[in-house]
Amino acid sequence: MLDKLTAINILRTTRIENVKVENPITKTYTFKDTRCAKAKPGQFLMLWIPNVDEIPLSIMKTEGKTVSVTVKAVGEATHTLHRMKQGNTIGVRGPFGNNFTQKSGKVLLIGGGTGTAPLLFLAEQLVPKIKRICFVIGAKTKNELLLLNQLKTLCAEKPVATTEDGSYGLKCIATKPLEKLLVEEKFDMVYACGPEPMIRRVFNLTERHSVQMEASLERLMRCGIGLCGSCMIGKYRVCKDGPVFNSKQLREVKDELGLSKLGFDGKRIPL
Repeated sequence: MLDKLTAINILRTTRIENVKVENPITKTYTFKDTRCAKAKPGQFLMLWIPNVDEIPLSIMKTEGKTVSVTVKAVGEATHTLHRMKQGNTIGVRGPFGNNFTQKSGKVLLIGGGTGTAPLLFLAEQLVPKIKRICFVIGAKTKNELLLLNQLKTLCAEKPVATTEDGSYGLKCIATKPLEKLLVEEKFDMVYACGPEPMIRRVFNLTERHSVQMEASLERLMRCGIGLCGSCMIGKYRVCKDGPVFNSKQLREVKDELGLSKLGFDGKRIPL
């Protein structure tokens, strides 16, 4: 009888069941995996692209025995994945890490880029249970905004969309309307996922307004189970102790949060 960690860490091969184009540089892939289909919002998996590499990806949706991940083409592995089609073979390990805690009352979610995907997963579970949900999403341009139509359908309150070039919604970064919202209203929790410099700005704002926060962090992950140390931030291993961190933990790593990380050679590099 395998223990739980051994079982989820075994590489399983599966086939891509569906590929959905989200925007010119981002696609959502759906495939069967009974273990990852039991994941909770905030957890991640390791996806193997044959003959190329294995990469960590936040889980965007589970349904029955299927799981979906949303992937932006940024490097060799993700560009190779973007060329793959329905029926192609991939490998998967996981689900790994912890998950967002689900609060009642009024919550605010803020996603940057592909960080919107795991927050959509969370929002789907929160909507039936809470008093109010406010969603802020940001991207560089209109073409890079993710999952906006799904959020409009899901949330009673229209999502606040921002673009850096002003091609859609407010012309600003996502944390600009966040600051206004935190001044005007008291939220029970802020959930964030996106580029780490954005996470740092969200953290500073929630600290200033005394609001609890949970953020999903991204780091270089090779093993996914806390052995290699490539994903360290402070005393924490993001793959094992995270990827979701609360306000108390973020205070402990604020000297690194959004400022630096370990590179492929193990040396610290600026973000």
